[in-house]
Amino acid sequence: MKLNSKKGSQEDHNTEDKMTCFTEISSLMITISIVIILAYPFLQSSPPTEATKSSNSNHDPLFSYRQSPHFKNSPKCATFPTNSISKKICNPSLVHISMTLDTKFLRGSVAAIHSILRHSHCPENLFFHFISSDSTNLEPHLEKIFPSLAFKIYYFNPGIVRNKISSTIREALEHPLNYARNYLAELLEPCVERVIYLDSDIILVDDISNLWKTSLGSRTVGSPEYCHANITNYFTPKFWSHKKFFRVFRGRRPCYFNTGVMVIDLSKWRKYKYTRKLERWMKIQRGHRIYELGSLPPFLLVFGGKIAPIHQKWNQHGLGGDNLSGSCRNIHGGPVSLLHWSGGGKPWLRLDSANSCPLDEIWARYDLHAPPM
Repeated sequence: MKLNSKKGSQEDHNTEDKMTCFTEISSLMITISIVIILAYPFLQSSPPTEATKSSNSNHDPLFSYRQSPHFKNSPKCATFPTNSISKKICNPSLVHISMTLDTKFLRGSVAAIHSILRHSHCPENLFFHFISSDSTNLEPHLEKIFPSLAFKIYYFNPGIVRNKISSTIREALEHPLNYARNYLAELLEPCVERVIYLDSDIILVDDISNLWKTSLGSRTVGSPEYCHANITNYFTPKFWSHKKFFRVFRGRRPCYFNTGVMVIDLSKWRKYKYTRKLERWMKIQRGHRIYELGSLPPFLLVFGGKIAPIHQKWNQHGLGGDNLSGSCRNIHGGPVSLLHWSGGGKPWLRLDSANSCPLDEIWARYDLHAPPM
C-alpha cells in the first residue's frame, strides 16, 4: 500500500508539472498572438522587397526563364568595378537605360534586355535603372537570368500618381507605373545626367550606344517625331474649343512622338522642373477631360514642338496594333534599329495563343521564357 501511495503521489506530481507546462505554453502562445496582432499594421507597411524574401515564386512558371548568354563583345570595352553599385552608377562612361519592371510585363522586359545586350558593342558599359511598383522582389530573378547585368531597382510608390490619373480608352494605360517616366529625374541619382527611357515591349537590333550618342542640342528630350500624324486627334474637342488650353501650342509646331523611346537630359529636366509641368496638365485633365490616352498627352503638351528629333529607325512603333483590337501591323518604310509593339497586342500573348503576327517571330528570337515541363 505504501508503494501504491508513493506511486500515486508521484503521478499527481507529474500531472501538476504537465498542467503547469501546458499553462505556461498557453500563456506564451497568447502573448505571441497579441504581439502579432499589435504588430500587423507595421508588417503590412514593410518595403515590397522585404515582404517577399520568403516567396516561393521560384517555382512559379511566371519566373521560369533560361539564362541569357554572357555577352562580352569586344576586348576594347572598358571594365568597371562591380563591388559598389553606388560608385559605378556615377561613372560618366556608362550608358544609362531605364525601364519599368513588373510581373505582368516581365517577359517583355527580359526579351528587351536580351536584345540590348546581344547587339551592344560594349555590354559591360551599360547600366539599367529599373522602376518597379511590384510587391514581388524581382531582383533575384533578374540576377539569375542575367548574372553579369549591372542594374538597380528603384521603388515607385503608386500613391504618388493614383489621385492624378484619369480613366482612358484602355485599362492598361491607367496603371500608375506608366507614369513613372515622369519622375525619373527624382528617382535616379543626381549624378545620372542623361538616360535612355525604353518601354518593355521593344526589341533592339542595333547598338544602343548609337542612340546614346544622339545630340539633343538645347533640348531636354529627344525622340523620333511623326509630323504626318494629326496631333488634333490626341485631344478632345473641349481642348480645342478653349483658348486657355490650345494656346499652349502658340509659336510651336508640335508633332506626335512616342514616349516609349526617349533620350532625356535629366540635368535640364531637374533645372526646369518638368515633372511639375506634367503634373499640372494631369490635374487639368482630371477636371476638364482634355484627352483620352493615359500618360502620352501631357508629354505632347509640355514637349510637343520642343523635341530634339531622332531618326525614326529608333522607334518602329505601333506593332501591337490599335489600342483596342491589337491587330497586326507592318513596319514603316526605311531602316530599323528598334521595333516597338506599342498598342493593344503584345507578342508574347499572341504567340502563346497561337494567333501571332508575322513580326512577332522576330520578338520570339529574344524570348528567354521557358515554362517548366
